[in-house]
Amino acid sequence: MSTNQTTSDKILKATIDLMAEKGYDGTTTKEIALAAGVNEVTIFRHFGTKENMLEAAFNRFHYANEMTKLFSDGLNGNLYEDLLTLSRTYHKIMNQNKKLISIALKGSSNLPNAVLQEAARSPKHLKNLLSNYLVSMSEQGKVIVTNPQMQAMSFMWMNYGAFISRLHENEANSEDSLNEFIEESVRIFTKALTP
Repeated sequence: MSTNQTTSDKILKATIDLMAEKGYDGTTTKEIALAAGVNEVTIFRHFGTKENMLEAAFNRFHYANEMTKLFSDGLNGNLYEDLLTLSRTYHKIMNQNKKLISIALKGSSNLPNAVLQEAARSPKHLKNLLSNYLVSMSEQGKVIVTNPQMQAMSFMWMNYGAFISRLHENEANSEDSLNEFIEESVRIFTKALTP
């Protein structure tokens, strides 16, 4: 691990690595401390519980903060270009967080409720950002909006479905197909929403 990482980040990355491999229930704080190179007391001082560590990992590494920044600084008002940027950024972040997403998918039946709520925070936040964007674009006469919440969900599900279908594939073999998918799906979505 990089020496530039904070102690908290080292603990969170060790938590993600171990829980992705062994599951939430199969991972101990002692193992996390060993993998992070810290004392177990340090873990409790930073996070208190194993549940808090996983909740903090979703908060720190999921995409809500990066997407908020993208919506405020990185979009230009051209629907096709903006949706391409959103899709590419979404897939980049989701691929970086494959292990974290796998923990949520595999452990949803035994993860604490607070962790599941934190895992759901980013998708809910993205839906609101995208809905507000579509309403704003509609007010400018750039898109047709009939149900911005449902249109946002459709766009998100389209990208989430592509991510899930690629989750266990070899990235080297599917990077071109992902780019093709993003370009074609954004083209279709843009055509459907353009007045």
